[in-house]
Formats: sequence, C-alpha cells, structure tokens
Amino acid sequence: MDFNLHIDRTRSNSYKWDNRAAVFGTEDVLPMWVADMDFQAPPAVIRAVRERVEHGVFGYTYPSPSYYESIINWMQNRHNWKIEKEWIQFCPGVVPALSLIVEMFTEPEDQVMIQTPVYPPFHSVVKNHGRELVCSPLLEQDGYYSMDFEDMESKMADGKVKLLILCSPHNPVGRVWTKQELQQLADLCAKWNVLVVSDEIHADLVFEAGSHTPFASLSEGAAQRSIICTAPSKTFNIAGLHTANLVIPNKELRAKFSKALEIHAMGSATPLGLAAAEAAYREGAEWLDALLDHVRGNMDYVCDFCEGHLPEVKVWRPEGTYLLWLDFRALGLKGKELSSFLIEEAKLGLNSGDSFGTDGDGFMRMNLGCTRATVEEAMRRLEAAVSKRLHSIDEK
Repeated sequence: MDFNLHIDRTRSNSYKWDNRAAVFGTEDVLPMWVADMDFQAPPAVIRAVRERVEHGVFGYTYPSPSYYESIINWMQNRHNWKIEKEWIQFCPGVVPALSLIVEMFTEPEDQVMIQTPVYPPFHSVVKNHGRELVCSPLLEQDGYYSMDFEDMESKMADGKVKLLILCSPHNPVGRVWTKQELQQLADLCAKWNVLVVSDEIHADLVFEAGSHTPFASLSEGAAQRSIICTAPSKTFNIAGLHTANLVIPNKELRAKFSKALEIHAMGSATPLGLAAAEAAYREGAEWLDALLDHVRGNMDYVCDFCEGHLPEVKVWRPEGTYLLWLDFRALGLKGKELSSFLIEEAKLGLNSGDSFGTDGDGFMRMNLGCTRATVEEAMRRLEAAVSKRLHSIDEK
C-alpha cells in the first residue's frame, strides 16, 4: 500500500498517459485529468485476477452467489445500507447504464434534469437520445456548492421533467450531500413524479466515514422511486474491467431495466471483472482506508499550496472523490484561453471546466489519485506559469 511508488503507465495503452497527444495536442504535459488513479489495484484484486488467468479458460461467465454476497456485505458494512440480492442488476458500466435508463424510462418529448457543473456524460446521454436537457446550476458561494431547490422546482412544475440524474458524491465539485439535502430532493421529486437515477460511483471515496447516504436508503418512498448506480471501478482503480452494479429495489423498474439490457445485449460479465470486483469488496477495505489517507494528504497539499503561494487560484477542500475543482477566474482566463495556458505554459493536462457545463467555465478539474511527487511537480509548474503570466501583465 505504498501510494508514492511510481508506476510507469506509458506504453500500456493508458488513455490517461498514452493518449496525451490526441487530447492535448502534445505529449509534453503531466496528465492529471481522466478519473483513473496511478496506483496498482489492491493486492487481493491482483491475486484474484492472477488466479483466474491461471485457470486459462475464459468462457461466458455469470455472477456467482458469492459475488452478490460480497456487494451486499460491502453496502451494509461501508454504508449501513441493507440491500437484497434481487435488487442487484449487473451492467458493464455506469455510463452505459445511464444511457439505457434515459432511453428506456423517458420519451422523446420528455425532459431530463441534471445539476451543473457535472460529469460530461450526464449531458451526452440525454442529448444522444434526443431528450431535452434541463440544467439546474448548483449554487456556489466561496467555493462551496449546494443544490438550488427553488430553481429545480420551478423547472419541474410544468410536469415535463421525468428523470433527474443525481451525482452523489458530486463530480467535479466534491460535495458529499447531507442526508437532509437528499431528503429535500427526494420530497421534491416525489411531489413532481420525477424518477431519480443516482450515480454513486464515488460513494466509497469520502473523507469522513459514513458521510455518504445512499439515496435509496432515505425511505421506502425514495427506494421505490430511484435507481442507484454503483461500481468498484473508481474505488479500487479497476475501471478497465467494466464492472458495475445497479441497485433497484422497485420490481417494475428493475424489470424494465433488465429488458433494456436484453434489447441491447449488454448483460454479460467478464470473468476477470467479476473476480476483481468480488475480491475488492471482500478484502479491499484496509487498502481503501490507506488510499483515502493518501488522497486526503494530496488534497491538503494542493489547498495549502494555493493558499500560501497561488492565491489567484481558488480551491475548496472537497468532502469526497479524488478530484479537485480549481477556480482560475481571478486570472481572467476562461475557455480555450485557460486550456491553452495550462497546456502550453504550465505543461499540465487537466479537465476543462466548461466541459462540465457553461457554469464550469473558468474552472479546471485536477485528478489527485497519484503520487505526492506528481502533485508537487504539478504545483511547481502551475506556480511558475502563473508567476510568469502575472509578471507579464505587470510589465504591460
């Protein structure tokens, strides 16, 4: 569990590292963007995958009873949420699941609501199916974000919003919604008959134990009006194994989603993905606790560095995820100009804030699931670039 061990990810077909030229126009950037970490998976996961590989036969596979048991136990132990085996529906990924849900649970004339700035695929899965996207911007005050319930209700009141995609914990702003906030959202959606799809892929990556509340655990009413998307992919850095699990307490919703999987032939699992996920849920808790300590340290380092050396770059300490939301608006940089500055001057590859919605313009998302040495080098580069820019402005 040495999270400062450097692992060379180049020449491994890494989307994050080997695709820099295609994404940023140059390989001369330190990539801290797409949400995967630069760490090896937990030892138990590597061992389970190795044993499965040594078996040597990789035919069609289905989730075993022990696989479901590992998920049930994890949800109970980690989130104090009691779920049933029948509620669990396997899917190759959360984004494919969101796409299926938008297609299956809405009609072309329906509206789908998201809370921006938010994970870019939330936008695309709605638009790709020809549904009307309705954005409810989060309220931001001094870097702290909250839900705008008044705005949401005003946009739900005409009855056209049929589905709300919730990001919980929130990517990119790092909020872990309180139980009170989620209950207010549940009440609002019940009032206007809106189905909630809660993407909880970052649920395990919270810095205060027990602070995440699964939306369906709020009440029986919330459980019957929601679909919860979970996965071990972000938690244990196994996104490439394409393993996700939806928890759907409502029998009719579950049957409808299962039908969508059947229509698109997307219900099959891979033997390595199943082996990795089960091992992670059974034996990964200690590794995860150590990971959270490391990521929290990286977060504190960047926040303290900006406060002491880069006051022009505003940042709020997140409550969850390994993603940091950086505010560059004080530098007078937005959109392509900001991206060019970071790529060309700071030599940093980050996620552009405007890809999360227009209200993300002037921001950047930084992935801190990496070694401390990477973080320190990033901040050195950023400080030098900002200093050079400010000096240039002063000379003018």
